[in-house]
Amino acid sequence: MDAAAVQKLMLGLPGVEEHEGWAGQPAFKVKNKGFVYLSGDETSVMLKALREEQEAMVAEDPEAYTPSWSAGRFGWLEADLAAADEDELRELLTEAWRLTAPKYLIAQLDERP
Repeated sequence: MDAAAVQKLMLGLPGVEEHEGWAGQPAFKVKNKGFVYLSGDETSVMLKALREEQEAMVAEDPEAYTPSWSAGRFGWLEADLAAADEDELRELLTEAWRLTAPKYLIAQLDERP
């Protein structure tokens, strides 16, 4: 998966807007809450995950996933776009959105054919 594919996936989810992150990198937010950030060189993403998911992904594929930081029940995960399995990463990115989006937006996605 490359940065363009990440952007297309993110902007295809209900309510997502692209913003400029703290270091000028692309940041994806829903209702002004960030859930995915592309790196400045667009080779990796940092995404929101549950702590258990963070630990599992790092243990399963340490070449593709590294832990970022944790706060509360969330553990942010850094994913190398070239090394990560595309289907798995697509699922993780969508789950990051689900962890952030309000219920009515999640329902909109779930209603899609």
